[in-house]
Amino acid sequence: MSKLTISSDFQNVLDLLNNTSDHLFVTGRAGTGKSTLLTYYHKNTEASHVVLAPTGVAAVNVGGATIHSFFGFKPDITIDKAWSLGGKTKKAELYKNLSLIIIDEISMVRADLLDCIDAFLRRVCMSSRPFGGKRMVFFGDLYQLPPVVPYQELEVFRARYSSPYFFSADVMSRLSLTFVELTHIYRQSDEEFIEVLNALREGSLSTTHLDLLNTRVSPDYAPPPEEYVINLTGTNKTAGDYNDYQLKSLSGKSHDFFAIATGKFDNRTEPAPRELTLKIGAQVMLTANDREKRYVNGTVGRVEEIGWENNLPIVSVRLKNKKLVDVSPTTWEMFSFDYNSKSRRISSDVVGTYTQLPLMLAWAVTIHKAQGKTFERVIIDLPQSFAHGQTYVALSRATSLSGIYLRRELTPRHIIMDPTVTSWLTLMRETSTTL
Repeated sequence: MSKLTISSDFQNVLDLLNNTSDHLFVTGRAGTGKSTLLTYYHKNTEASHVVLAPTGVAAVNVGGATIHSFFGFKPDITIDKAWSLGGKTKKAELYKNLSLIIIDEISMVRADLLDCIDAFLRRVCMSSRPFGGKRMVFFGDLYQLPPVVPYQELEVFRARYSSPYFFSADVMSRLSLTFVELTHIYRQSDEEFIEVLNALREGSLSTTHLDLLNTRVSPDYAPPPEEYVINLTGTNKTAGDYNDYQLKSLSGKSHDFFAIATGKFDNRTEPAPRELTLKIGAQVMLTANDREKRYVNGTVGRVEEIGWENNLPIVSVRLKNKKLVDVSPTTWEMFSFDYNSKSRRISSDVVGTYTQLPLMLAWAVTIHKAQGKTFERVIIDLPQSFAHGQTYVALSRATSLSGIYLRRELTPRHIIMDPTVTSWLTLMRETSTTL
């Protein structure tokens, strides 16, 4: 069994997972350990299950598969197409023998995609029950980044669904869902800061809260070179341009490293840049968890040495805690699942790999890519347009209020939280089995 300190929060969820057949929605504020708990259960359960995610990066991080790849869905999947696919899939035994489907990052799963999963499974399993009778467990935080509905699809989507969120799917009206909310926050310990973050996510931010956040406004703050400060931006272009500018400002030789991809590894899934350019002095972020536990995905450091050993690149990175770690290429795996009739178990096979140094330039990172990560110091420059949860995600990356530097003053217009989410969560807390 993997070693993990089991809190009462975690034990309650594990008891529900192991001792009931309830459909679950496991949620909690940023930093409450949702991913840690999911990974622990995934590695230790004997249940015939799969872990799925809406994006390739999220799937790789949890050792699972994307929703689309697991069900064989193309990007233009519809409910009718999903029903048709369910009638001709060559992996019917896999789906029939699953007892549990876990979906991570459920906040980013659209309502129509969940209905497609339901239609597919009902057809395969020849059952009228929701999801063909399969147990469903959802992990995620609806106050973080929402599902994406392209502008050209908005009119049709709105005619069909009351919101883009998973809970607006037709199938959810037929599913009895147990609501579980993790409450212990591991990322922050400053009670005043935690109170502000909670008010922000619940849409009850007061003038006092806003004034407190705005004590961190510092438009011209320039971090000393020895500080490990991350700029959180709204777009990939802004982050990329800033990283390029900082890299070019360093003297010394550039070193280019190219990823090696094999098999079926979606190029949208890349957990590290396909082309990585480094110099001595570059600020970087580790993009994988270290087996020796010297660093985790999201740890920030600075490149001190670049060399080669046995024809493999070795990059020495000085971490915030002053430790110097040698970083070598990591191989990420993409899985496909099948049913083994002899062992009567769900088997997973590696269908693609991606090998690269687990590093990315990190003077700046998008708010989207920062989701799920923890930073000691952040400079936040909120974009001109805002999405639900974006300000909350940005602020909650920091471990303390004193570690935040705001480029501009926060105003009520920066605080966008979808009332549909608040209403549904309030209803769940009042009517569902809640821990």
